[in-house]
Amino acid sequence: QVQLVESGGGLVQAGGSLRLSCAASGSISHIETMNWYRQALGKPRELVAIIASSGNTRYLDSVKGRFTVSRDNAKNTMYLQMTSLKPEDTATYYCSADRIHLTTGSVAYDFWGQGTQVTVSS
Repeated sequence: QVQLVESGGGLVQAGGSLRLSCAASGSISHIETMNWYRQALGKPRELVAIIASSGNTRYLDSVKGRFTVSRDNAKNTMYLQMTSLKPEDTATYYCSADRIHLTTGSVAYDFWGQGTQVTVSS
């Protein structure tokens, strides 16, 4: 059974930093594109960062220069380094994987973690 588990969220003051992790577990061969989304209370979910299996990345404009997405394919883990945090970054952060290739030869699509809360105080 495949799982995505986020960790690293918490409460931080404005200007501070946090590092989120998203660890995939199960009988995984490799993972294609992975994503970080966030959803603030009462707002729609938004795509924060994308990282392809090649390492190519894209970011939401409001986090460019402050957030860095990375991944360790050997560990099936993705990271989000967040710096210069602002109160408007407060949200539940979710990781997702577009396609997870399993060692059985099957492919699992559109997997999501359970989310981790990030709260930035002013």
